[in-house]
Order: sequence, then C-alpha cells, then structure tokens
Amino acid sequence: MSERNYEQRCAIKFCLKLGYNATKTLAKLQQAYGDAALSRAQVFKWFKAFSEGRESVEDESRSGRPSTSRNDENVKRIRDLVRFDRRLTVRLIADELNLNHTTVHKILINELGMRKICAKMVPKNLTPQ
Repeated sequence: MSERNYEQRCAIKFCLKLGYNATKTLAKLQQAYGDAALSRAQVFKWFKAFSEGRESVEDESRSGRPSTSRNDENVKRIRDLVRFDRRLTVRLIADELNLNHTTVHKILINELGMRKICAKMVPKNLTPQ
C-alpha cells in the first residue's frame, strides 16, 4: 500500500471519530490532498468499513498465485551462472536450472539489473570502457 493511501485512510478514520459524514470527509481529503485524493468511491468504501467497526487501515490479504520461482535461491543460482559465462542465453539458463525462461528473464532484468548487449549479459550501469 502506498504511503498516500495509508495517510488518507487514517484521515478517514479520524474524520469519522470527529463525527463528520462521508461527504464532508471527502471534501476535507480533496482540500488537503488535491488531485492526489482518493476517489469518492474509495472514500465512501473506507468510511463505511470504519463505521462498521473496522480498525485496521491496512489492506487485507488477498488470495492469489504465490511466486515460487523468483526467490533468493534462484536469483543466486542465475547470478552465479551468468558470472561464470556471460554468453549464456536466457533459454540455456532456464534449461540448466529447470526454470521457465520468462522467470529467468525477469530475474536477470529486474532482480540483477542486467540487460543483453551483443549477446552478453552485463550490468545496466555501463562505463565508457
């Protein structure tokens, strides 16, 4: 959850405790946050939840498919392989480690900050050399 959402949910809860209604709470949020204020629907949703007894301003956990292959162990294994031979393709790394090639690609780009230059995986922050 973003810091902005957290602050505004706290403000909604605070306005409820002061006795404001949802419309006045929305007006106060728009006055304080301008264009960054939560939408009318979000303000009313959270106002209703707090008025019904909800205490937490945090999002509730959601079900979903957990990421099992993008873990620290696989990041380390991929890093070690690439350091050993930078000419390995994403497909070869995926086959070697028995991982999906998209997962390997995302780890190389997002986790290790690498990109492909002339068929070699190198760190993104290149020097003039």
